Amino acid sequence: MASAYKYIQKSFQKAYSERSQELKERLMNWRKEPVIVRLEKPTNVARARNLGWKAKQGFVVARIRVRRTSGKHERPNKGRKPSRMGVLKKKRKKSIQWIAEERVARKFPNLEVLNSYYIAEDGQNYWYEVIMVDPNHPAIKNDKNVNWVLGIKGRVHRGLTSAGKKGRGLRSKGKGAEKIRPSLRSNKRKGK
Repeated sequence: MASAYKYIQKSFQKAYSERSQELKERLMNWRKEPVIVRLEKPTNVARARNLGWKAKQGFVVARIRVRRTSGKHERPNKGRKPSRMGVLKKKRKKSIQWIAEERVARKFPNLEVLNSYYIAEDGQNYWYEVIMVDPNHPAIKNDKNVNWVLGIKGRVHRGLTSAGKKGRGLRSKGKGAEKIRPSLRSNKRKGK
């Protein structure tokens, strides 16, 4: 069965690299839909399975559309030279994927975000699919691979998902990463 998922993954990659007509039509339909859409099953089953999704009750998948830019910045109305306005060249402190996960978590407050993955993009938007778990569902409580979620609340907002950990610099270990754990702020306070 693993080989079938491998072929599914390859077909997705091929569609993106060739910018196939099917993908273009799919994006046209997605633009007309609401920002957050709950799905019956993931668009990319192979990727979702890699990240912990199972075809059983208690698992929920939602697709979200997020704008590509670094966000809107208000232009100050008091005098200063244009280079000091603080409007251009400002970067987000969070990745767009992390922002997408947080927005979906706010939409579904009774669910816990497990993970998310990239699906598509165009000139204006990114699309991600977010995998969520219902911690109160009996099927989740009885699943020994996922029931670790039961005692955890607000994983996304505390930066505990994969995208959140990457944004906090927790992918690196050892030499050079001494001041990252448990977080930059708490490490700064340790000496005081």
